[in-house]
Amino acid sequence: MIPELPHKWAPLLRAETGRDYFGKLRRYVAAERRLHEVFPPAEETFAALRLTPPGTIRAVILGQDPYHGPGQAHGLSFSVRPGVPVPPSLRNIYREMQTDLGLEPAPEGDLTAWASRGVLLLNSALTVRAHEPASHAAAGWTRFTDRILSVVAQLQPDAVFILWGNTARAKRPLLGATSAVVESAHPSPLSAYRGFFGSRPFSRCNDALARAGVEPIDWAL
Repeated sequence: MIPELPHKWAPLLRAETGRDYFGKLRRYVAAERRLHEVFPPAEETFAALRLTPPGTIRAVILGQDPYHGPGQAHGLSFSVRPGVPVPPSLRNIYREMQTDLGLEPAPEGDLTAWASRGVLLLNSALTVRAHEPASHAAAGWTRFTDRILSVVAQLQPDAVFILWGNTARAKRPLLGATSAVVESAHPSPLSAYRGFFGSRPFSRCNDALARAGVEPIDWAL
């Protein structure tokens, strides 16, 4: 199943959720949950939207799809539940944050605090089958989350979009010519040394917000 959208987002996305493809997506995810283990739990499908309502967004960090291991995903890109070992990409994010801002790496990987401070931690796909990365990527989620990106760019022109890796960077045309974008290689161990380390995404984001007259983000965890 796919739960109802958080009420502050629902009117902004009503046209999208009324389209045929979204009805097919609902049925697909419901069937997947009957037949397989799917992450995150149904009630956390829209956790990123619930924790970061429209009107509060100062930055967007776009991931690909939820973690596919048991107990990891809870609806926020790059984030894992308290008590779960910090995944490699997030360890690299913490490492760059320490280099960029001098902040000590957090002992855990729960990024809920960022979401509560106006960082929309959105994945391109919002569900995944256990142990099968990208298994729901072609089910319709990408079309839906592309619309979310466009809505944010239209309604919150001062928001900064942080795009890591080629998949995220390909979304730039959705954002309009005036959106502030911070982009680099992905923090994955496979690519972090090819342009993520040293990219200073956190200070660059805050610099862009300051230029727009918006309060910078407290990235400390």
